[in-house]
Amino acid sequence: MAGLYFEQFTVGQYFRHDVRRTVTETDNVLFSTMTHNPAAIHLDAEYAKTTEFGRPLVNSAFTLGLMVGLSITDTTLGTTVGNLGWDEVRFPRPVFVGDTLRAETTVLEIRASKSRPDNGIVTFEHKAYNQDDQVVATCRRVALMLRQSH
Repeated sequence: MAGLYFEQFTVGQYFRHDVRRTVTETDNVLFSTMTHNPAAIHLDAEYAKTTEFGRPLVNSAFTLGLMVGLSITDTTLGTTVGNLGWDEVRFPRPVFVGDTLRAETTVLEIRASKSRPDNGIVTFEHKAYNQDDQVVATCRRVALMLRQSH
C-alpha cells in the first residue's frame, strides 16, 4: 500500500501498522558504529552486565528510526516531501536485542502549507510497542506531504 496524500488524512485518524520487526544484535552494533556512538552500554556486553539492565541497550536513535520506518507504508511512502521535525521524543522503556517492535500512528493536526501550495503539513504521533505491548518509544513527527489535487 502506498502512502496517503495530504487530503486523505483526517485529525484523529489512527493506524495500527501490520509490519513488525525483531531487533537484532547486528542492528544495534552496526547502527551504533555507523553513527559513531561508542557508548559501552550499546557495544560492550561485559560492561552492560554491570548495569541495572544486565545486557546491552539498543541505541535509542535506532529505535526512533525503526518506529517511524514501521509507519511509513501506511502513511507517507511515496507521498512525503520530507520531514520538518521530530518533537517530544520519549523512550519510557529500554529496547533489547530480541525485542519485536510494532508501531501505531495517530494524526494530530493537518494544515495547508502557506508557502508551498502543492503541499500540506501533517503532524503524526507515533508509538512503538514491544512484544509485551509495553510502550518503548513515542514521538511527534511533522511531515510535508504532497497534495493530490495539485
